[in-house]
Amino acid sequence: MRDEDIDLSDSPELGPEFFANAILWPGPKKQITLRIDPDVLTFFRKHGRGYQSTINAVLRKYMEARKKAAPAARPRNRPTRSSVAG
Repeated sequence: MRDEDIDLSDSPELGPEFFANAILWPGPKKQITLRIDPDVLTFFRKHGRGYQSTINAVLRKYMEARKKAAPAARPRNRPTRSSVAG
């Protein structure tokens, strides 16, 4: 089938507002080791399959909220073990 033969009459035209609110795919996920409190892990695991994706979605929402709240803010410097040990 050619592009010209596709019936798009029931599809709305996508304007600038649609693309301004579009979410760009961040790329493939990275496998890491993450330490999570046991009660937090139990909470997410109770919801069954896909709990890791749910954790990712929660972290993404948190990240997006922080970006909106303080887009120009820099992360606070936290002391490292070597600077604390003196």
